Amino acid sequence: MSATIKDAAAAQRVGGQEVIVREGKPANSKNYKGFVAGVFSGIAKLSVGHPFDTIKVRLQTSDRSRFSGPLQCLVQTVRKEGLTGLYKGATPPLVGWMFMDSVMLGSLTFYRRTLHQTIFNPNRIPGSPLNIFDLHPPNADHKLPTIGHAVAGVMAGSTVSFIAAPVEHIKARLQIQYSNKKSERLYKGPIDCAMKIYKFHGIPGVFHGLGATLIFRGFFFFWWGSYDIFTRVLSERTNLSTPAINFWAGGLSAQVFWLTSYPSDVVKQRIMTDPLAGGLNDGVRRFPNWRSAAKAVYVESGWKGYWRGFLPCFLRAFPANAMALVAFEGVMRALP
Repeated sequence: MSATIKDAAAAQRVGGQEVIVREGKPANSKNYKGFVAGVFSGIAKLSVGHPFDTIKVRLQTSDRSRFSGPLQCLVQTVRKEGLTGLYKGATPPLVGWMFMDSVMLGSLTFYRRTLHQTIFNPNRIPGSPLNIFDLHPPNADHKLPTIGHAVAGVMAGSTVSFIAAPVEHIKARLQIQYSNKKSERLYKGPIDCAMKIYKFHGIPGVFHGLGATLIFRGFFFFWWGSYDIFTRVLSERTNLSTPAINFWAGGLSAQVFWLTSYPSDVVKQRIMTDPLAGGLNDGVRRFPNWRSAAKAVYVESGWKGYWRGFLPCFLRAFPANAMALVAFEGVMRALP
């Protein structure tokens, strides 16, 4: 992204945004922009990606006796449940992803700035305590290094996991309800699902799969680290416009993320769709912990089991996340 210098002001790129520095202090220290832009990112991601996600989850949580592959899963879903079947469980992420992306990208913006002004600040005196309020910001030529973006990604991923876990838990349980008749489903919708789980299992039941979510989102290290790399390379070596750079960097970095994190996502989905038992009467619980779920995948299908459903996920990752990042960066630039 280009930066112009006027008088004593210097524009400095900090992880996808420009921060104006005047007289040693950021003129725009507000973090609200990241949270607002995240709402638009979530809407874009859901609109493009949810049908792919439904196919992915169904493949991850079933064996070949039900679906031989993504194409058969798609055809059967549309034939038996109509196009609306592809958007089952869309309500939680419609609300959740708007909030999740707002928290994730807003906190990512905050963590980037904090790391840039503390740990990765060349002006900081070695051994001095970290204080983001007292430190002078880095000079205009200093950028947050790629490792800083990667670490900020892990921190943001951990933060948003506490919102993502219940949202993705409810979404997954709705997505594996195969009957087209509501009377034959255990859950009538997201609110009914959340209320029933809370009634019989309390808050721990609603947050079932939180540990697996934290493990999965730890791979944001590769997503946001590679996003910075792609952004820098495309900025320096091409004449692409800023939205185009955001699109390609967002899509390519999402592919890197899924290539590194997909096996952990398979395990997470197994845990989130595992029967909770008790008063729900939804079956017998199989996985008491993350390790048992990971082992079960291997016992059932070998190493290939960790990649079941990868194709629809891979096809979804580029357009959904590319459009999400375009929306995020565009709103970031538009907001005052």
